[in-house]
Order: sequence, then C-alpha cells, then structure tokens
Amino acid sequence: MSDIPHVSVIIPHLNEPDELRQCLRSLERQRQSGIPFEVIVVDNGSAGLPTHVCAEFPGTRLECERRPGPGPARNRGAEVARADLLAFIDCDCMAAEGWISAIAEFMDAHQGIDFIGGDIRIRPVRPDRLTAVEAYELQFSYRNRLYVMQHGFAATGNMAVRAAVFRAVGPFGGIDTMEDTEWGKRATAQGYRIAYLDAARVYTAPCASFEELARRWNRHVAHEFRGVSGHPSKLLVWAIKSAAIAVSPLVEIAGIAASDRLHGARAKWLAFSCMSRVRLYRARRMLGLLVRNNTAAMVGSWNREES
Repeated sequence: MSDIPHVSVIIPHLNEPDELRQCLRSLERQRQSGIPFEVIVVDNGSAGLPTHVCAEFPGTRLECERRPGPGPARNRGAEVARADLLAFIDCDCMAAEGWISAIAEFMDAHQGIDFIGGDIRIRPVRPDRLTAVEAYELQFSYRNRLYVMQHGFAATGNMAVRAAVFRAVGPFGGIDTMEDTEWGKRATAQGYRIAYLDAARVYTAPCASFEELARRWNRHVAHEFRGVSGHPSKLLVWAIKSAAIAVSPLVEIAGIAASDRLHGARAKWLAFSCMSRVRLYRARRMLGLLVRNNTAAMVGSWNREES
C-alpha cells in the first residue's frame, strides 16, 4: 500500500457492527485493484465502539463524532481524510467489485466533474422469490441516476467528491436535514458539476417490512414539511402534491411493465401493489401534517385575538 492514498473511503457507523464487517470485507477485496485507498470509520455514538471489527481489517481508522447524524459523522471523516478524492458509503452497504477503481479512473479522466453518484441496488434475501417490499425497492428505492440527472444531488450511500470541492462547498447538515439532498443542491447551485457513474455500484439490504419502509418515509416527509410550514403559497403546493402522489400509481404502470430490474409478472405486480400502498401512505401523512399545521395556526390566531 502506498503511504499516500488516492481515495479516502468514509463510513458513518451507528450500532451495526455486523453490517460494518460486511462493508469492510467488500472494501478489502478492492485492494486487488492496486489503487491505494484508506478507510475511515466514524462512529456516531454506538453503545459500543466497533473497535474489534475495525481491527480485523488492517489500516482501517476509527474516529468518533458525538454530534448525532450521519452528516456530522461524514464531516469528521472528511476532516481527517488524506486523499484528494472522498468516497462515501454507508455501513450497511457492500461495495461491488471494481467500485474503487471505477470512481478513481472516472474522476482522473474527467477533471471537469466535481462529484459523482453511483448505482445503489438492494440485495433480496431470495432473488427468485421477492417479497412485495423487495420488489418495490428494486424498482423505486435508491434511484441515484434520477437524483443526479434531474435533481443535482447524490445519495451519500454511494457518492464521491473531490476533497477540495467538499471543503469549498462546506460540510453536510445535521440530523434535522436531508443532508445529501441539501449538500448536493448547494454544490450544484455554486456551479460544481455532478455526474452519474453506473459502474460504481453498491448493494444494501432491503427494508424487512412495510412498517420499516413507512418509518423511512415518515422521516422524508417530515424533513420536506419543515421547509413548507408557515408559508401559505407553499402549503397550497404541498396540498396539490399530496393529491398528485395519491393518484401517481397509475402513471407508474408502464415503467414497471418495462422494468429491467424486475422479471416476471409476479414481481411486477408485487412492485405495483407495494408502490400503491406507499404512495397512499405518503399522501395521507402529507395531508395529516397539513391539517395539523393549519389547526395549530388557527389556534394561535384565536389565542392572539383573546389575549
């Protein structure tokens, strides 16, 4: 290994030692590429530090960040990183063969690109017998190509950025923000260029149940609503968006039918049924927040009138 790494891989960790071990094992296999890289695990307040896990993989550096949230953990990793390229992966992800080399070679060959998002796929328990949640996630979760190409950000479960660019844009936000969305849009607004790299792929486990999937959407909806509450015009747009999401399953039929990620009528039907359930759940949550916001505003108005 070279003393100066070409890539610094940064992994936030919180109470998932078994998943971290799998992630580190997948990175260890990347050593065969010959590209020098360092691995920095940043613990974010686990009940027990993953010292023994990191010790299984020589050269892995363990740092601690007590400010809650994966964003601050990634920021800590970026602070101590030695390479000119920073690669972010989540501890419950596994890097596919060639992940490091795909990132390094692309960024070396495209000096005009400042940061990239790679492909993120789920690992079904039984690929030949998908559950409804797995079928849904194969088609609709972790759509990094869409995030990069249409929205100008990359999911930090598979993202790489030049270290100088990261320092110029500034750190990720805290636990109360959608840190990857906010950081990416901030970077593109400043003129930095993003690209999608299909060859850099990672795999992650799917949600185990619809309830787990619903909790993920609860967080997303709550984050989005923080930027809407208190703005009448934005609240109207929020209401329209809620209604659009409720009827959106009909628009997805053709895309599911033509999907190259789902094979067979059963898998496609499961994806459609779960997607419909998710969209209706999201719409109900969004409308619920809207009603509570308006109720709170009316109560506040009445209190002011009576005082």
